[in-house]
Amino acid sequence: MPRGLHRVLGVHHLTNDTFSLRLARDGVDFVPGQCFNIGLPKTAVNREYSSYSGSNEEELQFLIRNVEGGEVSPKLRQVKAGDFIEVDGAYGLFVIDPSLIASTQFYFIATGTGIAPFHCFVKSYPGLKYRIIHGTRYATEAYNRTDYARGCLVNCTTRDDKGDFHGRVTDYLVTQDLSMATYYYLCGNRNMINDVYDILRAKDISSSQIITEVFF
Repeated sequence: MPRGLHRVLGVHHLTNDTFSLRLARDGVDFVPGQCFNIGLPKTAVNREYSSYSGSNEEELQFLIRNVEGGEVSPKLRQVKAGDFIEVDGAYGLFVIDPSLIASTQFYFIATGTGIAPFHCFVKSYPGLKYRIIHGTRYATEAYNRTDYARGCLVNCTTRDDKGDFHGRVTDYLVTQDLSMATYYYLCGNRNMINDVYDILRAKDISSSQIITEVFF
């Protein structure tokens, strides 16, 4: 898909530093889990974001953390409905093999806005058998929690005890019996991914069933 301009439908502020950006889809096709480069027109500066919306939805949506002093996210935070955003994509291999969906259990592990591709998976594949482990600072950062099936999301919080588990995702995972038949998808900061990968391998999970995406 060539670079194009997409009309802004709205910006929804989820927390003080996180927002969702909604854009007109305008025929863009993508595979759930893929990324786009997004920026303001004529700036030649963009950043990579995974789709937050499902592949069958009528709009494109992105979950964005505002980076103070950043070149892109603070500007995206200020756009209004009717403005235009430059979008390039989609691309990337952080996707699910459709042939596995009917018979496979998935374990999605994320920190912060790294939950975006998992939200896309859930929205795109009805009947998906999944469990999400989402690490945040506060329980208020469990974005759009009601979009997930009841009991399928575990919010691990480090700065309050209002989530489902008080501690890091790594603290939670070491307490769990993990199936070697499950596929594990990891998305978030590099340190978390490295630590979780080591935990999974120590629990005899095959490296071929661990799929990673360094989100920030």
